[in-house]
Amino acid sequence: MDRWQAYRFIFLMGLVSLLSDFTYEGGRSVLGPYLALLYASPFIIGFLSGFSEFVGYTLRLLFGYLSDRLRRPWLFVFLGYFINLFSIPAMALVPSWHYVGFLMVLERLGKALRTPARDALLSRATEKVGHGKGFGVHEFLDQMGALMGPTFVALVLYITESYRSALASLVVPSLLALTVLALSQRQYWEEVSKPSRTDGELNKRGLVFYLAFSFLLGLSFVPFTLSSYHAKLELGFGDSSIPLLFAFAMLVDGIFALIFGYLFDRFGFKAMALGVLFTVPYPYFLFSGGQTLFLVGVFLWAVQLGIQESVVRSAIAKFSSFQKRGTAYGMFHFFFGVSLFLGGTSLGFLYQTSKEALILFSIFSQTISLLFLLKAQPLRR
Repeated sequence: MDRWQAYRFIFLMGLVSLLSDFTYEGGRSVLGPYLALLYASPFIIGFLSGFSEFVGYTLRLLFGYLSDRLRRPWLFVFLGYFINLFSIPAMALVPSWHYVGFLMVLERLGKALRTPARDALLSRATEKVGHGKGFGVHEFLDQMGALMGPTFVALVLYITESYRSALASLVVPSLLALTVLALSQRQYWEEVSKPSRTDGELNKRGLVFYLAFSFLLGLSFVPFTLSSYHAKLELGFGDSSIPLLFAFAMLVDGIFALIFGYLFDRFGFKAMALGVLFTVPYPYFLFSGGQTLFLVGVFLWAVQLGIQESVVRSAIAKFSSFQKRGTAYGMFHFFFGVSLFLGGTSLGFLYQTSKEALILFSIFSQTISLLFLLKAQPLRR
């Protein structure tokens, strides 16, 4: 695979992610208010957000291992995208929040099936262009979909005043995403090379420290469903403005994914640490003031999300050879998912009892995570 073949594959898979994020981020942008409309409590919203992520992330350990073992990554990619994409429009048909919760879990299950195999395939291409830049480009395209999807949902919601109509309309980008995915597979070119001396290896010690870092980062991360609940019920944001807020966050996410992807390829883990340090205070801005401070918090939250979805994810390739990369990504997503479940549930509980405690818990976890990041050493090649 030469440099231009690599960029072409990254672009096509980024286009798949653009259409996919159009679908499920468009849907997820209104899940907080939609669940509230169906009489779900803040604790239930936090629990469902955390539990669905827990299921989606923990099963990636199994699916990443099976992808490596069976050597059928495209099977996992196609099946995962199908389940992932069509769970969102199905939410338009449900009678209560219990069914929405089930579909939230099913949607994350689909993502669990596809993500380790997809990231392993992407990592082979990004070796040719730089892991940070390659995953940054992919994340930028991904977040353009996350920008367009919530904007589209906000428009449909404004016109129809119906959450069900907004969710049902997302079936079209779901179909388009699967079409482009088929084209991506046709363009994929497996590089033919002799195994290097690191083939089949994992840097276990470095990966353990890195997993501890990502675990604490996930534990601290405030789900948007909880933020949007706060925005609607405590700060007075209108229904159609909330998906626009999410769209703004996705734009910021995509831009900073590119920036930190470039910085990561130049400065390594120092760039990642600087990014996390910059975004540490976002929970204070989200939950301690009015609408203006909330917007600052959304901006910083989105910057950290961009770092998580690009360089935090791409760095796993530095701890493993390609033959073990599905397993390595599965391990990363497993522990990150456990942390998101525990964090989402804990933050939902703390929101009901003490917003000050929520802020301190999140900031403390982010700060401690940096100590483990400084200990992580990549695989020597």
